[in-house]
Amino acid sequence: METNEKRDFQELDDRYYLPVFQRLPLTLTRGKGSHVWDDKGKEYIDVMAGIAVNSAGHCHPRIVEAIQHQASQLIHISNFFLSKPQALLAEKLATITGMERVFLTNSGAESNEGAIKLARKYAHQNSRGGDIISFSGCFHGRTMATIATGKKKMQTGFEPIPSGFRQIAFNNLDEIENTIDQEVAAVIVEPVQGEGGIHMADPTFIKKLRSICDRENVVLIFDEIQCGMGRTGHFFAKDHYGIQPDILTSAKALGGGMPVGAIITNKKIADVMEKGDHGTTFGGNPLAASAALAAIEVIEKEGLMDQAREKGEWMKHYIKNHQPEEYGIQEVRGLGLMIGVEFDFETKPLMQEMLKRGVLSNATAENVLRFVPPLNIDYRDLEKALEIMYESVKAIREK
Repeated sequence: METNEKRDFQELDDRYYLPVFQRLPLTLTRGKGSHVWDDKGKEYIDVMAGIAVNSAGHCHPRIVEAIQHQASQLIHISNFFLSKPQALLAEKLATITGMERVFLTNSGAESNEGAIKLARKYAHQNSRGGDIISFSGCFHGRTMATIATGKKKMQTGFEPIPSGFRQIAFNNLDEIENTIDQEVAAVIVEPVQGEGGIHMADPTFIKKLRSICDRENVVLIFDEIQCGMGRTGHFFAKDHYGIQPDILTSAKALGGGMPVGAIITNKKIADVMEKGDHGTTFGGNPLAASAALAAIEVIEKEGLMDQAREKGEWMKHYIKNHQPEEYGIQEVRGLGLMIGVEFDFETKPLMQEMLKRGVLSNATAENVLRFVPPLNIDYRDLEKALEIMYESVKAIREK
């Protein structure tokens, strides 16, 4: 019988998996902290963290322990019944957001879908239409409703795209003022855009957005799937702005690597929902909820939000003081350890060159290198990753 160690997993992937991912030529088998290893034993520094998922690093002992313990007790039950981890997680998320009600999901896109449903029901009960406003550069998922909020490129081939969605310019005060009418149910916004290239919402824009939504009785949804859970230096990026949305969506780092998402809302919105209006089979199961509780505990007890702030500032300072113009760096921006380095060239070749040299990074928005490493990454690893970034720029220019 053929052993797994001798099998060609890349060939299996090519033959059997739906070909929707732009795979990098790497099969990862193990991770610890900010490091991962491939099936040939090569070690890499990971400044991608599963795209902002592994905020406590790979296989943090506390999260592993929580998963192992819960797996030995109870993995899954129907939501016809209650589990203790689900109740505790709902309480914790309500507490750290200052909101009232929580619904647990399996992913970020599912959280945003649910948020749209909540917003539309609230709007309909208040004699408004159901249109959803999103912003240029946004990314809210790949389900039918969430691609309707995003780029036209992601909608191609999947027509008809659901109606009732409008997109306007990010950070444009005049356009938002002129767009909200009686047909609008909600506005969905990322306080820090991730896929869009690490662009921050302007404080004046966010405050005006909250004011307009209050005036017009429009639901304000903050998508904090990528920028939440301590990544920007606060539990949620909303706290940088001093703004409370009506609905906040979370996922990615919420489970410390386990798939789990959340819709967190205020009482005003929650009160329109009735038994049977929404549901999930796996959302909030005991295993995922236990992992999320452990991930939150690690963020709190190990000071990961402080680390995110300090290391993010260190990174920006380091890059700005190492001849950025000489390497084609046009701008360094971000909050906490959600950093975008914008170059004057496309960054996919740079990402691939860094991979060869032992760093997992991520290219987004054509010419941005995105750094979303574990929040507890060692400074030596951050510095090494940046050194390899500079070496890789030189290497691709010499080709």
